Amino acid sequence: MKVLGIDCGSEITGFGVVEQHADGRLICIAAGAIRLPARAPLPAKLAKVFQELSEIIARHQPQTVAIEDVFYAANVKSALKLGHVRGVAMLAASSAHLEVAEYAPLAIKSSVVGYGRAEKSQIQVMVADLLHLKALPEPPDVADALAIAICHLHTAATLQRQHATFKHS
Repeated sequence: MKVLGIDCGSEITGFGVVEQHADGRLICIAAGAIRLPARAPLPAKLAKVFQELSEIIARHQPQTVAIEDVFYAANVKSALKLGHVRGVAMLAASSAHLEVAEYAPLAIKSSVVGYGRAEKSQIQVMVADLLHLKALPEPPDVADALAIAICHLHTAATLQRQHATFKHS
């Protein structure tokens, strides 16, 4: 299974494509950051996010997209900007006929680090370890996107095992 994780942000949107092989190994296929010019008007920023995510989806052909739920913003204006970016990320996924899974930050951190209140640096270290990366993913938004993809893969594997158990019971 191949998943595109997206860490939506109004300045930097991180992305990471992670594939899980049949033996359980996690492989980082692609990762990076979509940097949005601070002075650009919001519609131009949103168009850039949509265009780049659409290209990433076309290039890497993930089976699903996973994003983080909105949980907190410094203020209403920040929350609205983040909501716009999340909407565009969902639109890019749905335009490619992909399902979107949403995860709470606590669930993502627990799945990857084992602790729901983990710091960004801890997420970077664990993501690098789980994906056997030679360097920590930078900026932290990239590590967060990879963590979101890993969280989805862990969740999907758990649900698959539970479903198999229930079928045989």
